[in-house]
Amino acid sequence: MEPLTKEAVLDLLRTKGIDFAVDEHEAVYTMEEMDAECLPHAEDICKNLFLRDTRGKRHFLVALEKNKRADLGSLAQQLGCGKLSFASEERLQRFLGLYRGAVTPLGVLNDRDGAVEMVFDRDLARHPRIGVHPCDNTATVWLAFPDLLRLAEENGNRIHLVDL
Repeated sequence: MEPLTKEAVLDLLRTKGIDFAVDEHEAVYTMEEMDAECLPHAEDICKNLFLRDTRGKRHFLVALEKNKRADLGSLAQQLGCGKLSFASEERLQRFLGLYRGAVTPLGVLNDRDGAVEMVFDRDLARHPRIGVHPCDNTATVWLAFPDLLRLAEENGNRIHLVDL
């Protein structure tokens, strides 16, 4: 099955009755490029990391506040796994159908087997809305954290709420 396009993600959100807004922008690949877009509510943009454990058996899509740094040692401890490292672009494509720069919690919608564990920083819940890519780095979707959490749960992905 082909990965979801930006339009398919937006259609799915509409079908599920999820309230959202979209800002179109130039393709961005880093948080610095995202900041340069000067989007409204930029403080609510979510940073995302795709990680794997030492053996490559467990994969994690980590969503955290954009200005935070993830302590991978502490995160591994909270997840009960061995050392964590960044997964390759090949794994990103294979597991989530995404490419560098388009990593997003909405990528779990491409994970038909629920193989990737979704990790949310608890502090995301304090934001009225968070900004994430719709599986494409040329737009940012603004939606409520509970809706994003529900989408991952409904997809069958294991969810972790952690302190980063």
